[in-house]
Amino acid sequence: MEEGEFISILGRSGSGKSTLLNIMGLLDRVDGGKIFIGGQEVDKLSEEERDKIKNQMIGFVFQFHYLLPEFTALENVMLPALLNNFDKKLEIEKRAKELLEKVGLGERENHKPSQLSGGEKQRVAIARALINSPKILLADEPTGNLDEETSEMIFKILKDINKNEKQTIIVVTHSKDLAEISDKQLYLKKGVLVEG
Repeated sequence: MEEGEFISILGRSGSGKSTLLNIMGLLDRVDGGKIFIGGQEVDKLSEEERDKIKNQMIGFVFQFHYLLPEFTALENVMLPALLNNFDKKLEIEKRAKELLEKVGLGERENHKPSQLSGGEKQRVAIARALINSPKILLADEPTGNLDEETSEMIFKILKDINKNEKQTIIVVTHSKDLAEISDKQLYLKKGVLVEG
């Protein structure tokens, strides 16, 4: 996979797509093979070093948005960046507002998750995943719970981010139609990724 590519990974339910994404995102460890991120073999790193790479280089968007209900959209987006840089709160807030604008939610920044639709929550989750300017954005079925129209909008947002920000994006999806928006489609078959 090349830097700046938009890749979709498809496969049957239970084929291991989510497990693969969790391994790529350093959420799980491999029991064979090697993972390199930025030219560095991450399996040989300490937990602290892995956590640093995870927090600085990888953004995650899951099928369920996992927004904190007591916080506004803006606060949810800011949170991952504030954990390590509370002294830069004003800069982080400015970037979070820019990201919410980018995903079409600038006017919804003060709304709490309960006041947002499913698609809006997922767009907040995308903005949150981008707040630390990761090199890689991993998305696990980001449209799995959304209707077709909203799913297309989410994929268009991801494509725009990929194109305009040169953001590397890897998406696990069941939708072949949505996968066609990506640069490359890979299929996970019997534990092996093959280009489709």
